[in-house]
Amino acid sequence: MSEYRVVVGKEVLVFAAAHFITFGDGGCESIHGHNYRVGVTLTGILDRHSLVYDFIALRRDMEGLLSELDHRLLLPASNPDLELTAAGSEIEVRHGDRRYVFPESDVVVLPIPNTTAEKIAEYLGGRLARELRRAEVDAIEHLEVEVEETPGQSAFWTGPLRA
Repeated sequence: MSEYRVVVGKEVLVFAAAHFITFGDGGCESIHGHNYRVGVTLTGILDRHSLVYDFIALRRDMEGLLSELDHRLLLPASNPDLELTAAGSEIEVRHGDRRYVFPESDVVVLPIPNTTAEKIAEYLGGRLARELRRAEVDAIEHLEVEVEETPGQSAFWTGPLRA
């Protein structure tokens, strides 16, 4: 049986966001930002219209997801080295002796343990998979998401559409 791929490239799927990651030795990066670029590959069979998935719909789906992250500070919800507290319209973050307070409207708390490119790719892949399952897309078998922090520095996540 033949297999096909649909790719939407990094030039059209972009978002700018700040983040920091923690390390196993207890260290923590300084807050910094990236102009992230995202690539998506869908692999599967052709549907009755000879499509794996429509390019325009895929771009629209991803642009919607990325707009939620654009110009925000990305924080991990389940990082054991960080303490996040929501109070009023602010998010307080503590790591060791560091304390940060951000307007809640500037923050996206992601259901991941660390805001690495790998985990952001997995998060975006999971969100896209849920959207595709909800749309009852049957031709797609696997999806891959690439998150590029800087040119030449990317992380990939690949997973099945059906869990």
